[in-house]
Amino acid sequence: MTDSTEYTPPKVWNWDKESGGKFANINRPIAGPTHEKTLEIGEHPFQLYSLATPNGQKVTIMLEELLAAGHKGAEYDAWLIDIREGDQFGSGFVDINPNSKIPALMDHSVSPPQRLFESGSMLLYLAEKFGAFLSKDPAARTEAISWLFWQMGSAPYLGGGFGHFYTYAPVKIEYAIDRFTMEAKRQLDVLNRRLADNEYLAGDEYSIADMAVWPWYGGVAVGNVYDAEEFLQTHEYEHVLRWAKQIAKRDAVQRGRRVNRTWGEESDQVKERHSASDLD
Repeated sequence: MTDSTEYTPPKVWNWDKESGGKFANINRPIAGPTHEKTLEIGEHPFQLYSLATPNGQKVTIMLEELLAAGHKGAEYDAWLIDIREGDQFGSGFVDINPNSKIPALMDHSVSPPQRLFESGSMLLYLAEKFGAFLSKDPAARTEAISWLFWQMGSAPYLGGGFGHFYTYAPVKIEYAIDRFTMEAKRQLDVLNRRLADNEYLAGDEYSIADMAVWPWYGGVAVGNVYDAEEFLQTHEYEHVLRWAKQIAKRDAVQRGRRVNRTWGEESDQVKERHSASDLD
């Protein structure tokens, strides 16, 4: 339906009513913890606190790709953070990520342990630490980082914009859906034009740029995210679809997207991951 009620913003906005929608119980205009909760720590070098949203999948895919490539130092424990229940506002989580968004990562292989927040930062950190999935050639490296930053800047329009108003908003607002649909399709066209002449986003090599972009835009293209492929007519973006399906076949990608997953087929759900056998 279309909300045609005209809204006049007040001179001063006040948080005096629930915002509505699927995540209304966790929305608030202030930062910081809401409760005390110490995070668990497993035996592996990396401790990940996350949920298998597209942002969470980026990091589990990267870790699984590193392990598949023989980097044993990338072993990790993945602990579930249920954002629907407000786990991201626990004191231990906020200590790692003051922005209270998943994922959050601790590297215990260094002293003192290094905290990481923001998924793009994690991908870049891991790529540099292990010398993997980021070309040493300056031009190719810069291209990959540019696409990584493109994703970090663009995806909020896809998720918080299109995804929110199309899927989660309690009222379907025509202007908002039109505005963000237009931007989502423009972004898909940006990717489609790039992938028309390149196998991967940085060129010939699979990189952290693909790992960052695939869970969002690949997911939308093949219907894994928002169930909107018909609405967005994603079949129009043939090069994005080729790329999305190609990456989806990678064993490490299939493993990574199951970690910290709490929905869908039971066989696809691995709520916590503490060893490779958890994904068997």
